[in-house]
Amino acid sequence: MITGLGSVEGLVSEKKGAFYNTLEEFHKYWERIDIISPKVKSQKSDVKCLFGNVYIHVSRWPLLLHPIWFLKKGIEIYQKQKFDLMTVHEYPPFYNGIGARLLWQRIRVPYILEIFHIPGYPEFSNPKEFIYRYLVKIFISYDASRAKMVRVMNTDVGNFLELSGILKSKLVLIPAIYVDLEVFKPMVLSKEYDLIFIGRLESNKGVDLFIETVKKLNCKAIIVGQGSLYNKIKSDIKGYKLNVVIHGFAQDSREISELLNKSKILVMPSYNEGGPRVVVEAMACGVPVLATPVGIVPELLKNDSGGEIIAWDAKDIVQKAEGLLGDSDRYNKLSNMAVEMAKPFERKVAIENYARQIQKLI
Repeated sequence: MITGLGSVEGLVSEKKGAFYNTLEEFHKYWERIDIISPKVKSQKSDVKCLFGNVYIHVSRWPLLLHPIWFLKKGIEIYQKQKFDLMTVHEYPPFYNGIGARLLWQRIRVPYILEIFHIPGYPEFSNPKEFIYRYLVKIFISYDASRAKMVRVMNTDVGNFLELSGILKSKLVLIPAIYVDLEVFKPMVLSKEYDLIFIGRLESNKGVDLFIETVKKLNCKAIIVGQGSLYNKIKSDIKGYKLNVVIHGFAQDSREISELLNKSKILVMPSYNEGGPRVVVEAMACGVPVLATPVGIVPELLKNDSGGEIIAWDAKDIVQKAEGLLGDSDRYNKLSNMAVEMAKPFERKVAIENYARQIQKLI
């Protein structure tokens, strides 16, 4: 498996994020999994083992040299383990895909590109995302030409990639949202917050819209996450005198579930996403969702089943939040519907489906 920095940081630290939770079940279907990752600043050892058969190989080289590190380490592992398949988490600037192609040319082991989302699509939050969206459009056809399969997480991404030149027959939809329904479930906890935001504090997550919504709504809210915008958000909360708690990074799934259960509505105002997993986690807890039409959201919230789709506009979010908070009958109806909508994403079933589908390629 070749993954990105965001995924592997949670594996080599004490922060058990989404990728850790996936591997906790996924590893059971394989004799051995080797993960090649970019450089992680806080990681001191080159190799870390999880679950007895998952080995994480962390680069010591700069990110610019990642394709060469990928090639070197991939050949080294292959000579010892003779692995059968590579899965490659791909995104601009395409270090992983380039590395996979170089390695394939040497050992001819088939590989899968996994594209979680398109930066800047459907909306971009900064010039970098706009550039990345354009680069995907012009480069992805070449990037995927040697891949055995291109896994997409939702139909919207699949449509974008097909229009960008990838053969429809090569695109396979396998959702990447897995939820442990034994952890994410309704709890008997008092509702301390009107709104909750969970995610990285980066521009594409729409945290600016969340702050503006709380400001206009004058309600109590909580922000769960860390990122480059942390200090700015903290300053804005203080400057606007908002009733917002900045929780920081949640340590594990159980903490996230408890925080969701203490909140009335999840607001997910991202400009672009692959999943997003947090929407299904909230729904599993019986927490209605207000989310922008990104990733799998249009399919999840079709016909207001568990929440509502919002525009990238604080006024629209405020109007829909007020409507939910002020109508207990409708709120309870959406809460019950949300729990039912989350059931197909039960972790063990969804991960087994993922494992079985890619095992067919071996």
